Amino acid sequence: MTMQGSITEPPVLISNDAYVSQSYADAEATKLWPKVWQVACREEEIPEVGDYVTYDIVDDSIIVVRAAPDRIAAYFNVCRHRGRQLTEGCGNAKRLVCPFHAWSWDLDGNNVGVVRKDAWGDCLKADDLRLRDVRVDTWGGWVFVCMDPDAPPLRDYLEPAASMLDPFELEQMRYRWRQWLHFPCNWKVAIEAFNEGYHVAGTHPQLTRYSPKPTWSEGRGIHGVFGSQAREGTGGATAGAAGAADMRQGLADSLNQLWEEVNGTTTETMVRVANLLVEELPDGTPPAEVQMHLMRRTVEEDAKRGVNWPRIDPAHFAAAGNVWHIFPNTVIIHGPTFALCYRARPDGHDPDRCIFEVYTLERFPEGTEPRPANLHKPDMDEASWRKVLCQDFSNMGAVQRGLRSRGCDGLRPSPVEERAIINFHRVLADYLGTGAPQVIE
Repeated sequence: MTMQGSITEPPVLISNDAYVSQSYADAEATKLWPKVWQVACREEEIPEVGDYVTYDIVDDSIIVVRAAPDRIAAYFNVCRHRGRQLTEGCGNAKRLVCPFHAWSWDLDGNNVGVVRKDAWGDCLKADDLRLRDVRVDTWGGWVFVCMDPDAPPLRDYLEPAASMLDPFELEQMRYRWRQWLHFPCNWKVAIEAFNEGYHVAGTHPQLTRYSPKPTWSEGRGIHGVFGSQAREGTGGATAGAAGAADMRQGLADSLNQLWEEVNGTTTETMVRVANLLVEELPDGTPPAEVQMHLMRRTVEEDAKRGVNWPRIDPAHFAAAGNVWHIFPNTVIIHGPTFALCYRARPDGHDPDRCIFEVYTLERFPEGTEPRPANLHKPDMDEASWRKVLCQDFSNMGAVQRGLRSRGCDGLRPSPVEERAIINFHRVLADYLGTGAPQVIE
């Protein structure tokens, strides 16, 4: 694990072409997006047979549909007659019917209807009319798609992230809220605003009162991870209140702040328990005992309402870090009963724009899971996005504008706290054949 001060590789320079060049964006369209596994939706979005979600990425559109109670299928969203897209958005259908000429397909992708088919004689073959399959698989409750028949299986692609995150049982979580917007920055600028913790002191100074320490960052295979320097054995309670004189009040204040300013990375139960720490523990209780008490009491209170925590070894919890970047475009801030997630993807072919989505997941008592709509929130204000995300937004647009300046000669990520970003660009270069980080001599 990379800790403060342990530089294990030389500093590098990353070209700003990766964010502003049209030729780089075009290379992504042909060499990246058709080759990688990427999140299309979550399983809970398509619970019933016939439920479908349309996933668009650059020039391609994919239909993800629950074809049977135990099977999810994915197809290119293209009519085999004259190319019209069959679906948009989400919905439920017994058959996929083209709105242009009413050709139709069953949920297994077989053509079951051509209007006045006899005009073609016997020239229309079943295999030629079948919807083209897209590879699909699930992990952690997400539905992933991949257009490349030669890409590795999803599980292999996700390692080692999958093994590190499996104990958190992300598949047991459900949406609490979902929001998205079109954003004036490259999709990688958006992702990189959230896959390192080095920015907290400059961007979120109010949070440094409780978490003043540096973070560690690593590339793990094609993915990246960073974390705070929490002690092992705390059951996942991080150093989030390390700057407080009284850990009891510090934890309460920091968790209330996260609840109000992020609306994520904690739960209502944990906040409620934290607010009782001063009453339940004597002054002078050692910080580690305060953290353990918080976790134990939260587990007890959750159990009363039918939410069971996963059993995670404390050493594994610490090694798993706080935030995973799943290559190429998903970031997961994970906890035992919650997750805050980000996804960014190109908005067409424009390197200066992306579609940016944020959502929280949480464990709920069975039968009480909400079904929140995915809300379009175009206004980048605190009423829509809360304080912390608005602070991040202020960077994202300004970074994109700065990257186009004649005065920008590249990016110099920290070789300690932003190693995941360096790894990200090395992996991108492997796919694209260009843009590898260059060692600073």
